[in-house]
Amino acid sequence: MDGQSEIVGNVMSWLDQAGQMALGWLTSPAAWSQFALLVVAYLAARLLSARLARVLTRVLTPPEGKSGLVPTARRFLLRFLPLLLPLIAYGLTALGEAFTRSMFGSGDVIAFGKRLFIFIAARLLVQEVLTDGFLRLLGRYVLIPVAALYALGVLDEIMAYLEAARIELGNIQFSVLALIRGVIAGAILFWMGSWSNRQSADYIKSQKELRPATRELAVKAAEVLIFGASFLLLMSIMGIDLTAIAVLGGALGVGIGLGLQQIAANFISGIILLIEGQTTVGDYVELDGGEKGTIVKMTARACVLETFDGKWIVVPNEHFITSRVVNYSDQGSANRYEAEFSVSYETDINRVPDIINAAVGALPFVLKKPDGPDCELMAFGESSVDFVVEYWVNGIDDGKNKYRSHVMFAIWNALKAEGIEMPFPQRVVHLKQAHD
Repeated sequence: MDGQSEIVGNVMSWLDQAGQMALGWLTSPAAWSQFALLVVAYLAARLLSARLARVLTRVLTPPEGKSGLVPTARRFLLRFLPLLLPLIAYGLTALGEAFTRSMFGSGDVIAFGKRLFIFIAARLLVQEVLTDGFLRLLGRYVLIPVAALYALGVLDEIMAYLEAARIELGNIQFSVLALIRGVIAGAILFWMGSWSNRQSADYIKSQKELRPATRELAVKAAEVLIFGASFLLLMSIMGIDLTAIAVLGGALGVGIGLGLQQIAANFISGIILLIEGQTTVGDYVELDGGEKGTIVKMTARACVLETFDGKWIVVPNEHFITSRVVNYSDQGSANRYEAEFSVSYETDINRVPDIINAAVGALPFVLKKPDGPDCELMAFGESSVDFVVEYWVNGIDDGKNKYRSHVMFAIWNALKAEGIEMPFPQRVVHLKQAHD
């Protein structure tokens, strides 16, 4: 209750001071002359900003359809044109304040007007310039209130009050102002870190000359560096001794030793996978446990496999290091598959290999290297002669590229065209009659 009474008392004192100041301005001829200077500064700023905006718009507008760093920077600068009026007015008002203080020794009214133009600039920045949701939220609830308090001339007193208010957590003490400053700085720094991380990731991923594994490793390294630097800078802003990080590192090491072994193992395994590059995004793999899928994402803890029926399987990185992994892709290398079929015993089987090799080799996805189609005799079955044709393709079968189906159609059509029968199972049944 005492704290609330003190706050109410301070607010009433500020309001009383503001009322007395406003009354003094209304009855002072010097104040009216400063009001006149403010009006003149505002009108001159409108005239100058309008002309300057036309010139800057013509100079900064990039040619239609142009892209790149320079056109993007020019478009970015064009977004700040709404701030020309309040900023020019602020500059002219500052000159007017210096003139009135040198001539009359007073300039409180024009100083208030100067601060008011800063408040207007802050509002325009939030409403018309900023497009990011987070920045607009920060501007609405932090920048505009601070600019309003600055315009009213009470910002220094409020900051002094917040600096004096202390928060105690055990043996740790810090001011309310330090807490607010840390929250705001942390939000800005980690937003900037997130934005920088997205930009660096997009740039790195666009470098097609790098191996996919190298790109992923560079993205992860940039992410660690950006957020690590943001954390250290935040600690410095909040006034926390960076030597305390050594204690934190020791505590983290104990935590890893006690219960975070799997997290640490998966993190190190992820780095090893990215460095070796034997398994990377886009590969189709089969794990020792039978899981199959295409790697669509690699994180610091796990890899995400997407099966052909659309399911996502999250596999810890450690499994790729400690267990057997079959990689069918190897970044687009050729893979060999087989297709079995049978013909009847009435067939001239010497003709079959040439017929099937020609039919399968005519398919556009079947490779000539490292080897073309190879039809081989497998066995003499109970009802048929069994063959198999081996073929090479550049991709994964039974997935998004269903090669086997096309191969089986080609075999069927080729055999039918040559009049070769694919038999049903046959049995010879002997009936014995009983003798009287």
